[in-house]
Amino acid sequence: GAARRGAGGMRVGMLALAVLLCALRAGRAGGTELTFELPDSDKQCFHQELERGLKFTLDYQVITGGHYDVDCYVEDPNGRTIYKETKKQYDSFPHRTEVKGVYTFCFSNEFSTFSHKTVYFDFQVGDEPPILPDMSNRVTALTQMESACITIHEALNTVIDSQTHYRLREAQDRSRAEDLNGRVSYWSVGETLILFVVSIGQVMLLKSFFTEKRPGSAST
Repeated sequence: GAARRGAGGMRVGMLALAVLLCALRAGRAGGTELTFELPDSDKQCFHQELERGLKFTLDYQVITGGHYDVDCYVEDPNGRTIYKETKKQYDSFPHRTEVKGVYTFCFSNEFSTFSHKTVYFDFQVGDEPPILPDMSNRVTALTQMESACITIHEALNTVIDSQTHYRLREAQDRSRAEDLNGRVSYWSVGETLILFVVSIGQVMLLKSFFTEKRPGSAST
C-alpha cells in the first residue's frame, strides 16, 4: 500500500514538473515595450523592418499629461497611411503586412502647446508560436498533460496582460495624485500668505485706532 501511494505521488510530481516545463518553454510573439516622454508641440516616430505577410499589433496608452490624449498614425513602406487616430487616450491596431519594408508608427503631441505627455506602447510582431511542436498537424486528442500545458499557458498570458494593465493604471493614478498634491500644496502656500497679509493689515488698523495724535505746537 505504501509503495503504491509512493508511486502515485511520484507520477503526480512528474506530471506537475512536465506541465511547469511546458509552460515555461512556451513563448509569446516577439515585440517591444517602451515608455517615453513626448514634449508639447513635438512628434516621435519609430521604425521597424517587417517581412510580407507578417502580423503585428500596436497597443498604446497615454499615462500622464494634459487630457491623456495623443495623435497616432502608421505608415507602410510605400508611405501609405494604414492607421490614423487623433486625440486618443489608448487604442490597439492589429495588421498583417502586405509589402516588405520599413513600417513607421508615430505619436504626435503637436496639437498641445504646453502639456507634456508620457506614452506607453507595446509593439508585438509575429504570431504566437504553438505551445506544442506538432500542434498544427495533430489529428489525435490532447493528453491530460498537454491540455494542462495549454491551459496554464493561456492563464500566464492573461496574467501578463493584467499586470501590464494594472501597472499602467497605477502609473496614471500616481501621476494624478502627484498633480493634485502639487495643486493642494500651492493653494496652501497661497492661503498662508494671504492670512499673513490680512493679519498684518488688521494689526496695523487696530494700532491706528489706539494711537494718540499729538496736537501741533501753538504759535507764539
